[in-house]
Amino acid sequence: MILVDTSVWIDFFADRSLEHVDKLSQFLEDGEDICTCGIVLTEVLQGIKKEKDYINIKEYFGNFIYIPMQRSTFIKSAEIHRELRQKGITIRNQVDCMISALVMEKDVLLMDNDREFALIESCFELKRIPT
Repeated sequence: MILVDTSVWIDFFADRSLEHVDKLSQFLEDGEDICTCGIVLTEVLQGIKKEKDYINIKEYFGNFIYIPMQRSTFIKSAEIHRELRQKGITIRNQVDCMISALVMEKDVLLMDNDREFALIESCFELKRIPT
């Protein structure tokens, strides 16, 4: 299963010609198991300006496997953030720690276009798809 981060979805829905967009398009075409979580869903939907696009994308996300976040995910997220901070690494967006915690807990692949995940990966076993 592949959890696709908001950073990739934004480029995908903007129809940008980028390598990670091409990879996601291929995964979708090949019928790969794409999953999402509440945070990614929220981030994607909150940025949509047009009502018609909002409705269509909300429906589109209904096709993906939804992975709920448990209490343990949020605790793991805090541990990731704390450990990185102790090593002098600052994560600007706590949401990325939450997504990373979920990816690690559920042992899925992460597809992203966000340098924060590379920082997390430098200290944790975060399985990412190279972009």
